[in-house]
Amino acid sequence: MSFLYFVLPALGGYTLTSLYLLKNPHVLHKRKCTAFWARHISHRGGCGERIESTMEAFTNAVEQGTQMLEMDCHLTKDRHVVVSHDENLLRQTGLDATISSLTLQDLPLYKEKLEVTFNQGHYSSGSDRQIALLEDVFRKFPKMPISIEIKEDNDQLIKENDALPHSFSIIKGVLLLLLFYTGLLPFVPLKESILHFYLPRVMNRTFISEERIFRNNLVVCLLDKLTMRRSLLKHLAARGIQVHLFVCNSDEDIKTAIDLGATGVMTDYPTLLTNYLCRNNDLN
Repeated sequence: MSFLYFVLPALGGYTLTSLYLLKNPHVLHKRKCTAFWARHISHRGGCGERIESTMEAFTNAVEQGTQMLEMDCHLTKDRHVVVSHDENLLRQTGLDATISSLTLQDLPLYKEKLEVTFNQGHYSSGSDRQIALLEDVFRKFPKMPISIEIKEDNDQLIKENDALPHSFSIIKGVLLLLLFYTGLLPFVPLKESILHFYLPRVMNRTFISEERIFRNNLVVCLLDKLTMRRSLLKHLAARGIQVHLFVCNSDEDIKTAIDLGATGVMTDYPTLLTNYLCRNNDLN
């Protein structure tokens, strides 16, 4: 029994300290200052309005006022870095071949119409069907923040630069949740500057069939409650860590992301997001 006299006060003190620091992270941590702060992010260049990851898509997104372009990269057989979500080109082009097996010259064109992954049954099209070179994106938009996801473990493709902001990996994201629920998060320094995270409701309706258990409302609710914690997102934002929630392709999803405390919203429809933010005086 005497053991409890020591444990309970210690546990209570730890809990109160953790809660205080969760709301006041500046006590232990200096706020991160990145060179940009993106409220409006275009997923795959805004692939709902133009064919995904093309120069035309990126140009359209910039014209609509996006503050960050999101894209994925792969390496061709002759060592060119190209912008493409998939390594296998079947979905995007109809050719069942990998980017790494083809030279830049041999890369096929995108399909004339391409289904929007996070808006199934809807298609995008455009005059540009060319797979883009990453260096061309950099040249055309030298001042635009660009979020790049490397899709393969390749030392020639991955060059770590500590001066650039890094986002949380999946493993680091899980660790972040564990730190949050154990109360340790306010005490732990974080080197990452950006958290990209799916809205669970978006993942649920896009990738999980009607028959599976995850379609159960209770399970969906639990997943949402476990991951979408407003206090967690506010804590990260207070530490200068940008929180980008995606993929928000309706006014309802955009509002949900912002209400949860997202500092940025990622969408396939840059015009839709611009219009929403303008109506709500929220486009910084």
